[in-house]
Amino acid sequence: MFIFDAHLDLSMNALEWNRDLRWSVSQIRQSESGMIDKPDRGNNTVSFDEMRKGNIGLCVATQIARYVKPGSDLPGWNSPEQAWAQTQGQLSWYREMERLGYLKQITNLKQLKSHLHSWSENPDGQPIGYILSLEGADSLVTLEHLEIAYESGLRAVGPAHYGPGTYAHGTDSSGGIGNLGKELLKKMEELNIILDATHLCDESFWEAMDHFSGPIWASHNNCRKLVNHNRQFSDEQIRELINRDAVIGMALDAWMMVPNWERGVSTPASMNASLRQTLENIDHICQIAGNADHVGIGTDLDGGFGKEQTPVEIDTIADLQKLPVMLEERGYKATEIKGIMSQNFIRFLERSWT
Repeated sequence: MFIFDAHLDLSMNALEWNRDLRWSVSQIRQSESGMIDKPDRGNNTVSFDEMRKGNIGLCVATQIARYVKPGSDLPGWNSPEQAWAQTQGQLSWYREMERLGYLKQITNLKQLKSHLHSWSENPDGQPIGYILSLEGADSLVTLEHLEIAYESGLRAVGPAHYGPGTYAHGTDSSGGIGNLGKELLKKMEELNIILDATHLCDESFWEAMDHFSGPIWASHNNCRKLVNHNRQFSDEQIRELINRDAVIGMALDAWMMVPNWERGVSTPASMNASLRQTLENIDHICQIAGNADHVGIGTDLDGGFGKEQTPVEIDTIADLQKLPVMLEERGYKATEIKGIMSQNFIRFLERSWT
């Protein structure tokens, strides 16, 4: 089945983890044998080849570079200008992968329809389509930088990541969007850039809802009802997103799927982290919505974690093909399964880009 993955940190893996995604997953794992600089070394799950095996022909691919102020414990760059430069290096990598025929940027409805048609006719002969998103907006030095990014194909922005940011407060922090955040949202609305509500803390989330009338999605998020953490959406937030005709992508980071996960201690097997929890999150959103139209897939695979922190069924991203069968066994109809695996996000883009 065709899959749209709404959140993959491809360029971060290429430039910060030094992974050549043209290699096979096993080659990347072997190259990282003995490395200890990052917790997921040797546990990667994503490569272009595995994406093709899993029929993941379209994804939202990120740029990410955090600006951190003095005294912050978070990793990042010491100035927004440095963070901007990092995102431009990531953009350059995407351009190289386009030049070599591995990726194809999708920026409008015509390109989207053309790519989907070409992939359905001959997937082996097509590059993987990607929509460019910015995870955390701290690298936008000014709103002119947002305009430059839009001209380079940026089509979605999450104003915050972890901690306090320039334009909003993110996960594990508290606070609103302030005047700069309001100005950012206004410019995004003018450019018809999608607001990614993922990672916004509660205060920033609700302020953003009050100050943004454009298209909204949540690329990779799960339900607070199932894992009680501020990274997750409350039922009230889920209802608001449904009312805004949003789609919420299910993340496959195990700590977001099972309660009481301890990083570096827990394992998927010991905590029974399974795609069954993904189904429970899907069920929960569908029950709130009264339909299956507002949920999709946004795995975040290799987003700073690997198979040491993914569902037990996932060895590589190709194993996403296990989900349609599980959804069918759960009682979902064929049209609903296609919606969850790709069509809900595709219909969202068709509405937003018309």
